[in-house]
Formats: sequence, C-alpha cells, structure tokens
Amino acid sequence: MENNIPILLLLFLMWDIICLKEKRIDEVKIMYISVKEAAEKWNISDRRVRVLCSEGKIPGVIREGRSWKIPEAAKKPEDGRYKTAESLLTIIDNKKRELDSKRPLTQGEVERLTEEFIVEYTYNSNAIEGNTLTLRETDMVLRGLTIDKKPLKDHMEAVGHKEAFDFVKDLVKDHVPLSESIIKQIHYLVLADKKEDRGVYRRVPVRIMGAKHEPVQPYLIQPQMEQLLEQYHNSTQHIIPKLARFHIEFEGIHPFIDGNGRTGRLLVNLELMKAGYPPIDIKFTDRIAYYNAFDEYHGKHNLGAMEKLFAGYLKERLDGYLTMLSLDEDEKE
Repeated sequence: MENNIPILLLLFLMWDIICLKEKRIDEVKIMYISVKEAAEKWNISDRRVRVLCSEGKIPGVIREGRSWKIPEAAKKPEDGRYKTAESLLTIIDNKKRELDSKRPLTQGEVERLTEEFIVEYTYNSNAIEGNTLTLRETDMVLRGLTIDKKPLKDHMEAVGHKEAFDFVKDLVKDHVPLSESIIKQIHYLVLADKKEDRGVYRRVPVRIMGAKHEPVQPYLIQPQMEQLLEQYHNSTQHIIPKLARFHIEFEGIHPFIDGNGRTGRLLVNLELMKAGYPPIDIKFTDRIAYYNAFDEYHGKHNLGAMEKLFAGYLKERLDGYLTMLSLDEDEKE
C-alpha cells in the first residue's frame, strides 16, 4: 500500500493540472471583429467577406440580424473562385438561373445592389489608369465635394466615369445593340478632361508601355473596329469567353488616344447587363493579374487567364446578389 501512495499522488496531481487547463480554456473569451475589419485584415472587399460568411467558409462566425461577427483569430479562407474556366462557367450558369427565378427585382432591390458597386467600380477602374483618388475620396467627389490637393483631372475622371455608367444603364434598359456609335458615346463621357479627344478615334500612333502588343496604326482602326464588332455579334460562345476575347482585342486596337481601358471595361458591363448578369468590377489590387492576362493572349494566344478573371469576378457578384436577396427574404418572413 505504501508503494502505491506516490503513484496515487501523481495521479491526483495530473488530474488537478488537467482540470486547471480546462478551466483556463473556458475562461478564454473569443474576440470578434466586424466584416469591415476582416476585409481590411485580409485585403479583400466587404462584399467578399459577407459572401464567405454566408457560404460557411469562415469557421465560428456568428450572424446577428444582417451583420456578421467573425472570430479575430480566423484565417483568411483560400480563394476558391479561380477554378478552371470551364467549371466556373457551369457554376455561373446555375447561379444565373437562380437569380432569374427571383426576378423581376423591385426598384429598391436594384438600387441596393448597385449603390456600393458604383463607387467601388469608379474608384477601381480609374485607379488602374493612374487616378490618385482613394475609395473614400471617390465617394466624396461623386457626392459633389472637392478634395483638397488632388488634381482637377482626377475629379473630372470620377464624375465622367459615373456619368458613363449611368448612360450604360440606360442603354441596358433599351437593349441597344453594341456599335461604333455607342462606343464613341461612352468614350465621350469617360474622357471628361480632354474635350478635343472625346468620342473620336486617335489620329496618331501610340505605344503601351510594358505591353507585349503594339496597337494598330491609325488608318487601320476603323476597319478593325468594324471587323471586331462583326465577329462579336456573330459569335455563339458563352458570354464570358466571348467578352474576354472582345475586351482584349478592343484594347489591342486601342482606338482612342486615352480612356481605352475605362471605356473597354464599361463595354464589358454593358454587354453583361444586357444579358441579365450583374456588372463586374476589376479591382485595382488585381491589376497585375489583369495586365498579365493581356500578355498571355498576345504572347501565347491563351484566352484562359482573362476568361478566368472575368468568371471569378462574375461568380462573386452573383453570390453577392443572391446573398442580399436571401437576406431580404428572411426579413420579410
């Protein structure tokens, strides 16, 4: 019996240690952060964080009404958007059918789905081209304010892009076919700071710094634009590869002296919205992948990089639409 006493004491001691550890674990409080804080921490958009929460991709999240509480220690989920382009197209088609089943959307629903997008889209599209306004400053400019120590050009670009997008939305309502005239009208609004170059094809040769492709000579712009539009209208491809090719070819022609990128991205959204899809926003933070997609096509004849980029963004936008609409349905119940 005496020999067993040290063993019993050791067992009791181990049990006390285990109980103490469990008590300490119970006493640890889980700290939570907001969607906005998680977005800043992971360098992604607020909308993307909400989508990840709704899809159950972040362990331990708590939903409180229309808000989400995210564990502070949660790790950024791997981005599963960029699968093969082919598999993404199937996912997009399924989500598009789900969105179609919820139509027609009310005016309030449409405004809610686009209010955040317009500011972010204007910021990102302009920032890709060198505009120095921040996202917050872009929002302020679109509300009619002036930002101290920022160029007038940057202000005019923000306002011009917003007006061009509003014009695109009107074209979607009337289902106006894409044409050279429409392209020039959109460009006219985009290039608000250069009156003499608005809505007219360039008359001088240009080069794109760092690009593998050299834009066509001015005398070839008209015939190549006509050919591009004819090929686009005759194509029976899925809307994503069809627009990916059109966008790259349009930027390759580089028909205007300036504003080609912003105009080209507006044309993509014009055609997406006419086909019943939400518009996409190519992020400034993704600009390197965006530039590389052009090089992949011109250097290796590979459309896949741009196709996957477009498809990834479109899937994200569809997820955002469906999440917001499902929240509205929950509130109505």
